[in-house]
Amino acid sequence: MILRKKIILLSACILTSSFLFSQTSKIKELESQRLKLKNEIKEINSLLIDNSKKTKMAYGDLENISIKINRNQDLIKITNDQINMLVNEISENENKVSELNIMVNKAKDDYSKMVFNSYKSRLKESKLMFLLSSDNFLQALKRTQYMNQYSVNRRNYANKISSTIDEIKIINDTINKSISKKESLLIENRIEEKNLSKEKETQSGLISGLKRKEKSYKNEIDKKQKLSNQLDKEIERLIKLAIKESNKDSDDDVFKLTPEAVLTAKNFLLNKGNLPWPVERGVIIQRFGLQPHPVVRTTKIQSNGIVIATTKNAEVRSVFNGKVLSVLKFKSSNLTVLIQHGNYITAYKNLSRVNVEKGDNVNSLQVIGNAFNNDQESKTTLQFSIFENTKPLDPYLWIAK
Repeated sequence: MILRKKIILLSACILTSSFLFSQTSKIKELESQRLKLKNEIKEINSLLIDNSKKTKMAYGDLENISIKINRNQDLIKITNDQINMLVNEISENENKVSELNIMVNKAKDDYSKMVFNSYKSRLKESKLMFLLSSDNFLQALKRTQYMNQYSVNRRNYANKISSTIDEIKIINDTINKSISKKESLLIENRIEEKNLSKEKETQSGLISGLKRKEKSYKNEIDKKQKLSNQLDKEIERLIKLAIKESNKDSDDDVFKLTPEAVLTAKNFLLNKGNLPWPVERGVIIQRFGLQPHPVVRTTKIQSNGIVIATTKNAEVRSVFNGKVLSVLKFKSSNLTVLIQHGNYITAYKNLSRVNVEKGDNVNSLQVIGNAFNNDQESKTTLQFSIFENTKPLDPYLWIAK
């Protein structure tokens, strides 16, 4: 019965420890996400210029402030999740301390009983007589083993009490740190909520001031999306043409690669998640795929890549070794550079000028041009895409975090 109780208690301790480890890992993960978001918000505040006093640029400011609001809301949510996790961790640790205190008190009680019984029987003083009074050698051996085991048990009880007390101290330190962290996060969240409130007030002011022009703004969004789709189709046409040229006599819809190009493609794939950013400093303000517009939420926009806000006249760099497939100037859009890396293509859109020509070999981090400064939208952006043959891929999964 006693053994069964010990097994149940041990199992409970193991499960509790496992749960606490999982909690701690999750809290660390949330902390990492929170710090990353704080850095993003700092970059957004730095890179998205505030021109709200200039009425003609108000729509650009509305987009900028909407991006800031979305990031602030994400930060507040993650911080709240982290606070809730810390509250749970504190509660679980307090429960564990209570359990350990019960174990310490029980061990102390058992130990005191053992010491008292030892004193009563005066085992220490009569140890020699206890051995000499043995009837035979076997009995003396057994009595020696008994006394040794008795000493071991006393030592084990003492060690158990000491180690459990140390464990309680460590857990109490963890509780105090968790409480301190929780209080710090609560203060930060109150500040972020005030900032968010101010940003929303500014947003509301801009929206009400531009309400009459909302239709023209939606038309502008549709026009931009249409132009973006046309540019994507032209990029697809150029890639298909390059595929056809690589195959010559066959009708395959993928690149026929030389041994050297196969190696380049393999190395490009091996660097997935670790490719350098195409600009030295930037923050992603538009993700890959179908998504609601940051201001007009009922309007959907489709993106074959990511949009990175960067510094004025930022140098744009190739993310990997490759060969310039095309330098494209299409209709009302700015310059686009396509670089081939085996059967992968990287596209760098919205450049004001370029330093390379079709057929040039480029190295990783080589400057290929400069990002276009859009004064009307009060920000400088680069649109970056990755294709496997003609299939668009999410660049966020490829670039270093």
